[in-house]
Amino acid sequence: MYAIVDIAGQQFRVEKGQEIFVHRLEQAEGSEVSFDHVLLIDQDGKVNVGTPVIDGAHVTATVMEHLKGDKVYIFKKKRRKSYQKMNGHRQYLSLIRIEEIAEKAAKAKSRKAKAEVMPEDVITAENAEPAAEN
Repeated sequence: MYAIVDIAGQQFRVEKGQEIFVHRLEQAEGSEVSFDHVLLIDQDGKVNVGTPVIDGAHVTATVMEHLKGDKVYIFKKKRRKSYQKMNGHRQYLSLIRIEEIAEKAAKAKSRKAKAEVMPEDVITAENAEPAAEN
């Protein structure tokens, strides 16, 4: 069973027990977090696709630790112009472990009877008055 979930603006394919790095979350280390933006759930070949999300579905995860990613170097140069610039960046990340993927059954929508949908003051052919002739 796997799910595609939107976490901090990125989409991830997650399975139970999987550990993934995501952008830094506000929750403390060791706390539990739930993600409601589940876009797809595949359960043994039975695929449930949301429009755009699946109502009632959620993914529960535990925040393992907060850390920084590897340093990324940015180097800019314009040849023959004596211009060089070097910069670096380390992204703040959170390591989370997926604990549970839950899918609740969608609620059945109640249908209204035709009498409730059609208002009484609608003019039909039977109750229409004949047009006055000049």
